[in-house]
Amino acid sequence: MSARRAGTVRTLVRQGWRMGGFVGITGALIPIYVTRDRLTRDADKTLVRNRWLRRWSGSLLRLFAVHVDYRDPPASASTDSRGRLVVANHRSALDVGILLQHFGGHMVSRADLSQWPVVGPAARSVGTVFVDRTSALSGAATIREVRTLLKKGETVLVFPEGTTFEGDTVRPFQAGAFIGALRTGAAIVPVGIAYATGSGAAFVGESFTHHLARMAGAEPTRVVVQVGEPSSVREGARAADVAREAQAAVQGLVEIARRTVDEA
Repeated sequence: MSARRAGTVRTLVRQGWRMGGFVGITGALIPIYVTRDRLTRDADKTLVRNRWLRRWSGSLLRLFAVHVDYRDPPASASTDSRGRLVVANHRSALDVGILLQHFGGHMVSRADLSQWPVVGPAARSVGTVFVDRTSALSGAATIREVRTLLKKGETVLVFPEGTTFEGDTVRPFQAGAFIGALRTGAAIVPVGIAYATGSGAAFVGESFTHHLARMAGAEPTRVVVQVGEPSSVREGARAADVAREAQAAVQGLVEIARRTVDEA
């Protein structure tokens, strides 16, 4: 067997193993979590959900050989009992698991994901906030839901660029989630994500299924996640201004993460 053919066979074996593992892990953990959630008192539901999210996302990242280096600021990114709006650049479907493993919380996601096989039921079961970006009504409902979660002291994870892009340039942030953060006392936590150059992790111009299969066949992937200092929304601030400041903060963190991941 030629070296090229042997490499192809290894890739196909990895794809089959990881795709099967993705379905198996997610399918097995959903009913376990749902049962546990029903038996948990309200005061402990967030803790139980976050434990499940970290277990699920950590298992999948290990399965896909994604090695994540989290870099928190000297003072931990935790913000006592305040809600947290975690905002990050978005480059790969892997970003979701990367943020959930570190922060837990509620992800804001595109509405059609709720109907995807395997992923949809998992996302619905843990309180994902779904938004149809083509609908003003859906956008308004999402802002209200984000505000409610932050008032309760929950963590909300958002990719304010609105979709995935390739490269390190952080696109303008949409203001919706920041509107939800106004007047809640929540902290805004900027996060910059950088994959090792040549990883091929970018989710651009392909279906989710194709992206997942491609990443399932990939060699180990290294990622650096640079977490910034939490900040509070200024009294009387406009959401558009807060969004621009957050975008600039994330851009700076991406540049630090890029240098770190490529120097390793």
